Amino acid sequence: MSKNIAAEIIYETPIEEQKIEIVERKGIGHPDSIADAIAEEVSKNLSRMYIEEYNRILHHNTDETQIVGGQAKPSFGGGLLLEPIYILLVGRAVTRVGDNRLPYRSTALRAAREYLEENCPHLDADEDVILDCRIGKGSIDLMEVYDTKKGLANDTSFGVSFAPLSDTERLALETEKYINGPLKSELPEIGQDIKVMAVRNKDSIDLTIAAAMVDKFVPDKDHYISVKQDLKERVMKKAEDITERDVNVMVNTADDYGNDVYYLTVTGLSMENGDDGSVGRGNRLNGLITPFRPMSMEASAGKNPVTHVGKLYNIASNEIAQKIYEEESDGIHEVFVRLVSQIGKPINDPQVASIQMVVAEGENKNTKMYSAEAIAEEYLDNIHNLKDRILNDEISVF
Repeated sequence: MSKNIAAEIIYETPIEEQKIEIVERKGIGHPDSIADAIAEEVSKNLSRMYIEEYNRILHHNTDETQIVGGQAKPSFGGGLLLEPIYILLVGRAVTRVGDNRLPYRSTALRAAREYLEENCPHLDADEDVILDCRIGKGSIDLMEVYDTKKGLANDTSFGVSFAPLSDTERLALETEKYINGPLKSELPEIGQDIKVMAVRNKDSIDLTIAAAMVDKFVPDKDHYISVKQDLKERVMKKAEDITERDVNVMVNTADDYGNDVYYLTVTGLSMENGDDGSVGRGNRLNGLITPFRPMSMEASAGKNPVTHVGKLYNIASNEIAQKIYEEESDGIHEVFVRLVSQIGKPINDPQVASIQMVVAEGENKNTKMYSAEAIAEEYLDNIHNLKDRILNDEISVF
């Protein structure tokens, strides 16, 4: 293999056969997820602006978005937002080429505002949010622009992922997507800030769901309790399509009815009342937080889609692992992929591409390793195609 690809068979207990498993999913309305999403939208819109101006993406990273929670006074029937949410856009971008100043700031602010308007329907993006852009300015001559066409890694870093998802992982992921998707038309009382924690002990899974309620749709305590019960029953029904294991669902466990403690919000978002958010503190690229699996600490959201391996190698690791499992699933329990870059070296030629597989007894291990290496090499040959897929909104990074 020409790309430092090394496949091997490892011997460990597959996650489905282990006694304990813990999985977390922060929903699209969680402040960490919103920080990820805004950083990514800013990067994509800057990329499109650069392409329109120069037919290529210029060097940038916007992966430091910060959210500072506001203050709110929710109440049954409708409350008030007392202090606005503060969102800081931070990073670096080419802002000038020669004498041509680029509209980087307006592009970034528009991207952030449009995301909030589209995905946070109970938030007034004009009145309830202060958007601040502190993306670092730069001025360089056209001939000195960092040449993203060369496809060289701008960092020494790594990406890691695995396949397939376990029952518990799929349950956490699909539960949040269900609540923030089809269920919204049936239970409008539920806001966008959903967090799901799944804990499996042998063949029993506990799902703890934190679901922000929109106070204007909840007239009183009894209605609140009925919505919680309805949500629990619907999630349990949905779980039957995902796993055969026993599932126990608990919703808003911090509620204390005797002391009038309820998870009520004005906007359906916990960031309205002091809950802060940062890029990279939420879901990994596959949409989950999985302490029983290998994970990268690298934040993928907001990194440029041409040279930044912190994004590209996490996407590539995830898709290579899935592809190997899908094409060679007979006899393979699990696949783990790790890609390591060297700064200044071609992205399609990593320092090492490690593939580890847990294979069933009796399988031809040499054949499995050769096939896995071939799949990885073909993928890396075409890794530059990721840019277009990212800009076409075909890949999620949180």
